[in-house]
Amino acid sequence: MSALIPLDVKTLVAGQIGPADLPAIAAAGVTLVVNNRPDHEEPGQPESAAVRAAAEAAGLTYRDLPIAGGIAPAQAEAMAELLDGSEGKTLLFCRSGTRSTFLWALARARRGADPATLIAQAAGAGYDLTPLRPFLSGAAR
Repeated sequence: MSALIPLDVKTLVAGQIGPADLPAIAAAGVTLVVNNRPDHEEPGQPESAAVRAAAEAAGLTYRDLPIAGGIAPAQAEAMAELLDGSEGKTLLFCRSGTRSTFLWALARARRGADPATLIAQAAGAGYDLTPLRPFLSGAAR
């Protein structure tokens, strides 16, 4: 299983997870899993339906929010709404965790989070958000 890396007190990020990882993810206190990867992005990648079935069998809520190419404002808003509605810990995953971290930062910025704080939190988790700095500053609605 990919490491579950905290971005903030309620949000974790990981690289690709598989169906066998979901019981341990549930045991880590996660209640919502969000897949930011489209199916068939690369050979051997688990199908979203299989990950969903394993998540639901482990008692988790599962959502697909696939990102390919850039992140549209509507996708950042959809992520913000998922994060707003989550009562427990949320795990975001993609191939490496980078795309999920970018989406998390844009979603948090839409809700008024300080860009410098977001950049520092992501850096602490091993992700570089500096390319997003201009978008983080203008993301609040």
